[in-house]
Amino acid sequence: MADADAGRAAGAADPFAPLTSEHLDVGDGHAIYVESVGCAAGIPAVYLHGGPGSGCQPDHRRLFDPQRFHTVLFDQRGAGRSKPKGLRKANTTAHLIADMEAIREKFGFAQWLVVGGSWGATLALAYAQAHPDRVSGIVLRATFLGTREELDGAFLDVLPRHYPGLYEDLLAALPAEERADPLPNYYRRILDSDASIHTPAARAWGGTESILSEHAPKRTRLDMAELGNLSKPLPATPFMEAHYFRHDCFMRPGQLMAEAGTLRDIPGIIVQGRFDFLCPPSTSHALAATWGNAEIRIVEGAGHSLYDPGVRDAVMKAIADLASKLKD
Repeated sequence: MADADAGRAAGAADPFAPLTSEHLDVGDGHAIYVESVGCAAGIPAVYLHGGPGSGCQPDHRRLFDPQRFHTVLFDQRGAGRSKPKGLRKANTTAHLIADMEAIREKFGFAQWLVVGGSWGATLALAYAQAHPDRVSGIVLRATFLGTREELDGAFLDVLPRHYPGLYEDLLAALPAEERADPLPNYYRRILDSDASIHTPAARAWGGTESILSEHAPKRTRLDMAELGNLSKPLPATPFMEAHYFRHDCFMRPGQLMAEAGTLRDIPGIIVQGRFDFLCPPSTSHALAATWGNAEIRIVEGAGHSLYDPGVRDAVMKAIADLASKLKD
């Protein structure tokens, strides 16, 4: 662990500088990167990044008031600064939940506020349903329940209706005989060890998902000529996503909705972009109805991304408001 006194000294100049940072050995050959920020006597909180596979960013620390919160951020197995990067062995939702419990126990938190968006929302819900007594509250952005139906809806329904040219590009990156059932074939190709197979698939998948995630994307088509470029770095997230999505996010079909009633004693706020093409408002509304203790806050004119106009501010306000409610 980085020296705590040094972290606090740095924090005197930068209130968002980590108090601690380390690689925590969680077994199975994984060492996950964990950092804490804010006030050591503050409200315990944990931030869960998306993807799966994207990793935490420095700006995620700034979602939490450093004078009110003691926030833990960590890169999930195989993601970000965790080691080995990209390792998919012993990397399932159950493993990530166990890692969260190891982190919570390490910091000595009886309970913590759980915050996550997109895949981070999936993991937040799965963790809270497994350990409801350890969760003081939940803030979600862009609810994703980890189901095959949601992925089919985004890539096979929403995509061709709103971006028909992009949908044609996504299909064109596959051989003709694989286009009738594209998503499983994308997952298989992305996870293929042959670079000539996984490179164009990973670029096409990552590019399409990126366009769908923004309310006003700068481009709306794939650069087909660049998909097979072996000389440029590949995005990491498609590989972990393919691993998880191929296995239904390592959950039973409909698990998170079926067990949402276990959250009834946990207060929550769901921040939802009105025009989120990946995680539409209908999912948040269905979850809140079953949960029974969650408020939905719609951000008009926003899509999926944390950085669409108004979304980041809404998440920060939701975290602050729920913390105030917990203290009342």
